[in-house]
Amino acid sequence: MYRSIIFLTLLALIFTGCSPASGSGMADSAMLTSTTFLADITRNVAGDRVTVESLLPIGTDPHSYQPTPRDMAKIADSKLLIINGAEYEHFLEALLENAGGERTVIEASAGILPERNDSAVEGQATDANGVDPHMWLDPNNVILYVENIRKGLTEYDPDGAAIYQSNADAYIVELKDLDAWIVEQVSQIPQERRLLVTNHEALGYFAEQYGFTIAGTVIESFSSGASPSAGQLAGLIDQINSSGAPAIFLDAADNDTLAKQIADETGVRVVTDLHLESLTDGAPAGTYIEMMKYNVTQIVNALK
Repeated sequence: MYRSIIFLTLLALIFTGCSPASGSGMADSAMLTSTTFLADITRNVAGDRVTVESLLPIGTDPHSYQPTPRDMAKIADSKLLIINGAEYEHFLEALLENAGGERTVIEASAGILPERNDSAVEGQATDANGVDPHMWLDPNNVILYVENIRKGLTEYDPDGAAIYQSNADAYIVELKDLDAWIVEQVSQIPQERRLLVTNHEALGYFAEQYGFTIAGTVIESFSSGASPSAGQLAGLIDQINSSGAPAIFLDAADNDTLAKQIADETGVRVVTDLHLESLTDGAPAGTYIEMMKYNVTQIVNALK
């Protein structure tokens, strides 16, 4: 909790942004997002009016990312920074503490009530504050991301308001279509097989929205950087055997060693190529919507 307070205070001090005059455009402004999926979501709102860059490169696990001196320069040069929020961007702490310049921050997840893990109070392996930041894995939450980004862009660049509104409206239609598509795909899975075992606690919002049960996690944390105990792994084996969960699902960036050991003990399948926290360079997850469709297809094929 102490660390969380420091981080929030740091954000408040550093992100004292300056808005341009209403007549100024954004063509020369540096817009930065923390992750690749946020960059794609933002591009769908900003259109051609703004150039958007992701701080993290494609294929990177934010939970284990080590910032570089080049990242410091990007932060210093940025005028707008879009973050997920919900304590997701711990990797930014050192960069923000040392970066110069001034920027406006847009917290994409603002207004969404995060899920919590009460085991954090008991000192179990989880994030320091027990908050699940993986809200974007439910596209209904991304509709709120889009609204937050649109409002932030409009406040910074009032002349672009009509463009941002039109782009946001069109993208929200696509997100609603994505939600309907996911519902249709999940309907192919028998109810008793809608069981998810994951590397870390990343699919909670997805599971709640689409009627899955989280049958267990290899790492009992919202971060892939934690380490499970032998007792926790033994407990997971018991959970898988008792629930009948057919598969363990991993992000492509996850270490699959423990999952494969558990699979040897239980006979379940290990799906190692989901893309939960980063886009890919082109197919199969070159955009947020493509990422979600690919992940859902992999999950449905493993469980139906």
